[in-house]
Amino acid sequence: MHDVAAAAGVSVKTVSNVVNDYPHIRPATREKVQRAIDELGYRMNLSARNLRQGRTGIIGLALPELSLPYFAELADSVIRAAEDRGLVVLIEQTSADRQHELDVLTSERRQLTDGLIFSPLELGPDDADALKVPYPIVVLGERIFGGDWDHVTMNNVDGARAATQHLIDRGRRRIAVIGAHAGEAMGSAALRVLGYQTALAANGIPFDPDLVIEGGLWHRATGADCVERMIAGGVEFDAIFGLNDALALGAMHTLHAHRIDVPGSVAVVGFDDIEDAAYASPTLTSISPGREQIAATAIDVLMARIAGGTDPFRRVIADFSLKERESTAS
Repeated sequence: MHDVAAAAGVSVKTVSNVVNDYPHIRPATREKVQRAIDELGYRMNLSARNLRQGRTGIIGLALPELSLPYFAELADSVIRAAEDRGLVVLIEQTSADRQHELDVLTSERRQLTDGLIFSPLELGPDDADALKVPYPIVVLGERIFGGDWDHVTMNNVDGARAATQHLIDRGRRRIAVIGAHAGEAMGSAALRVLGYQTALAANGIPFDPDLVIEGGLWHRATGADCVERMIAGGVEFDAIFGLNDALALGAMHTLHAHRIDVPGSVAVVGFDDIEDAAYASPTLTSISPGREQIAATAIDVLMARIAGGTDPFRRVIADFSLKERESTAS
């Protein structure tokens, strides 16, 4: 920095103000300093700056399972949003294990990060005290509502209602929903089933519990198995709402294997709008939950907390949209 200051004929403080993008610097001075920076190949010592500020420039991202396309694509969105803001992301996988989720919150790795974006699947309201951590945290998903932390989530109920309404508008009345979790009071499965039921009720379609098919982890194999069980059990259906895209893609695999036409005999909708949805055969209609908005908002909210923000804790619900494709074509 001293070399840059000497080459530009300015003070070291002026160079510091330029590289830190401070306002109120004359354009001619900024241009002169920038020219010296470019000629000398100067790069800011980020480690020294972060040490001086008491920060590492690294944030944590804890997700359940990176083999699930939605979480892999969410991680990509978070990384790109963080890079745009000069941050590095340390990713940890909790494997949808309750103890692992608790361990992430108290791990020594938290000393390496300035804050944490955390998406739990197994923690619930009884674990709320575990989220009272001494560092900035943003919670994703629906597992824990309320509390003294920022929360960014998707509109599960309305998104599922829109997916179901889309099938109803296509003339479908025997709509199966696959991937339900028995006894779940909160979480994506419960909220999306609620949206499904809301759409049925709004259209005067009786709710049939035989059309709610339980499944474990939301993988393609689970979706395929759900449809196999419906066919084997003689359940009549003319549409399927997969609670995520992986379930819907697995469902279409089984339908193809049984030579059941999609969408002629059975229309299929998913949720998450993962990249594979646009390349399936047929392409999959899906709810896009606002993944980019979720990632960018989580980063911005976390950065505000890292910077010492004391605003009231926020709960942000991302916008969603329905991406209509071949699997529900008229």
